[in-house]
Amino acid sequence: MRSSGLKSCLILLAILLNGGCGGNRSSPEESIPPQIPGLEKIQHMVFMVKENRTFDTYFGTFPGADGATSGTLSNGQTIPLGHTPDRTAEDLCHSWTCALTAMDGGKMDRFDKLPGAIQNGVDIAYTQMTEADIPNYFAYAHNFTLADHMFSSLHGPSFPNHLYTVAAQSGGAIDLPNASEWGCDAPNGTTVAILNPDGSMGQSFPCFDFQTLADRLDTTGISWRYYAPSPGQSGYIWSAFDAIRHIRETNLWSQHVVSYTQFATDARNGQLPAVSWLVQPANVSDHPPASTCQSENWTVAQINAVMQGPDWPSTAIFLTWDDFGGFYDHVPPPKIDSFGLGPRVPLLIISPYARQGYISHTQYEFSSFLKFAEERFGLQPLTTRDTMANDMTDSFDFSQSPAPSLILNPRTCP
Repeated sequence: MRSSGLKSCLILLAILLNGGCGGNRSSPEESIPPQIPGLEKIQHMVFMVKENRTFDTYFGTFPGADGATSGTLSNGQTIPLGHTPDRTAEDLCHSWTCALTAMDGGKMDRFDKLPGAIQNGVDIAYTQMTEADIPNYFAYAHNFTLADHMFSSLHGPSFPNHLYTVAAQSGGAIDLPNASEWGCDAPNGTTVAILNPDGSMGQSFPCFDFQTLADRLDTTGISWRYYAPSPGQSGYIWSAFDAIRHIRETNLWSQHVVSYTQFATDARNGQLPAVSWLVQPANVSDHPPASTCQSENWTVAQINAVMQGPDWPSTAIFLTWDDFGGFYDHVPPPKIDSFGLGPRVPLLIISPYARQGYISHTQYEFSSFLKFAEERFGLQPLTTRDTMANDMTDSFDFSQSPAPSLILNPRTCP
C-alpha cells in the first residue's frame, strides 16, 4: 500500500468509524484522491468481467509470473496440474462455503473436496490451460500487462463479486440468491445469505440501495454505461445494477444499462463513455461448461472493436474474471476483512499506456478498478475497500510511446 503518515491515520480513523476493515456499509473518507500525472491520458476505461477461472488455471505456466504447475491435495499429496478441457462436463462448486473449504485457512489444499471437482474420473479442479489453449489471452499478456496478485474481492461466487465491481461492497451478500433470477427482479420470497457486521448470518431480498461508482459518475456528469444481457437472456444474472434498486427501478436503468451487443458498435464508432462495464451471455463467458475457445474469441472481438475505433489511444481495458470457479490456485488470499479477499483471478490490463510485457505483482482486487476511476476523475471513494485498494497505476507508464493496437484473429474451436 502506498499510504503513509497522515493518510494512514485518516484511513485507520475511517476503519474505526466504520466498524472494521470490511467497509460494507461504510462512508468514505471526505478527501478526494489526488490527480496522478499522466492519468488524464486515459479518457475511457472498460471493465470486462468474465467468469470462473483462477490465475493458475489460465496463467500458471506464464513465464515470470507467480504461477504453479502442481498443487497440493487434501491428503497432503502434491500432484502435477492436469490439462483443462475446452469444455468441462459440469460446473464446479464455488459458493461461499466451497471457497472456504478449498482455501482451508490458507493451505489451499482442499479443492479436490469440492462438488464437481471430479468429472469422469479426472480431478478437474487441479487442471490448467497452456498458451496453446488460450493463445490470444497469452498474446495480451505478452504485449501489455498481466497482474499475478489480483484477487476476487470476496471468497465466494458471482453475485456478491459482481457487486464489488460496481460498488466496492456487496451489501453483506456472500452467496447466490436462492432463485434463478437475481437482484430486484427476483421473485417474492427470494433471499440471499448475508454476513452481518457483528459476524452473524442472515437473509435478505437481493435488492440493495447502497451507492455505486455509477452514482459518483452521474452526480459529476461523467458518462457511464453498463453493457450486459437483457432481462430474460442468458447471463442477465450477472447484470449487477439489477441488484441496485435506485438504478434498476428508475430511468438510470433505461439510460445507462444497455445490451452487450451494443458494445462493439459503440467502440468502433468512437462512442464509448468515460466508464464502461461489459459482461456477456453464458455461452461465451468462460463459465464452465462453456467453451473456453469460443469465450476467448468473443472477448477478442470486443477488444478488436476498441482497437479499431478512434477511442483506442485514450482507453484502458481491464479484463478480469469474477471468481475462482472451483479451480485450484496456490496463493493464499490475504485476509483484509470478513468477506475476503477471495482466491486469485487473472487480470489483463490492455492500453496504449499499459507497461508492455510487464507482470505486476501488486495486490489488486475489484475495488482497485473503482480506485483507478476515482483517481482519474477526482471522485470520493465509496467504502473502506476502495479507499485502501491499490489503484493499478503501477501497471501504466504514461511517459512511454503509446503502444499500437494488437488486432488478433479468432481461432477455430474444437
